[in-house]
Amino acid sequence: MSDLSLPPETVDASGKVWPDAAYWRQIEQLKAALGKKIYLAEVRASEINLSVTIENRAFELLDVIEFPRPDPARGIFPHLLLLDDGRGINMGQIARVSFGRPFQPADEDILYQDENLLETLLYCERSLSRDKVAAISRQSLGAILLGAKAKTAPELDGAGSNGLPDVTDQTSVE
Repeated sequence: MSDLSLPPETVDASGKVWPDAAYWRQIEQLKAALGKKIYLAEVRASEINLSVTIENRAFELLDVIEFPRPDPARGIFPHLLLLDDGRGINMGQIARVSFGRPFQPADEDILYQDENLLETLLYCERSLSRDKVAAISRQSLGAILLGAKAKTAPELDGAGSNGLPDVTDQTSVE
């Protein structure tokens, strides 16, 4: 790999340099893979769900483009990938890019991976109890039926140890 000069540093809200040097090294690996077939692990977000989707389809990597307005607070990274299906996907929405196979790629086949996203969304331990499912269901149903957000117990406002809402008490709708 060539000598990599890092662009001017951006400092995120926690005071850390963003993105770090590992990100820039991985961007260089992606640029070296232009024209090759890659597999993506994409982050998908909706109003009620945040997940990682791994497709069993390879995409041709057409380009790695600089994004002019990165924003660490919103997870918008300084680059996006241009794919042969016409999409341009910001690196903030990509958990992993690999060669060879989409699931459990060998370490040498991984071009890019966001360790934080993978650990938080893909590899962390989950626990769902009947009480947690019931509380979330009541909150969602209350929001739908009343046309407003359901009032929640304090535990719903905080995040659990895995960074996701920790639902432990009953939910009430007013």
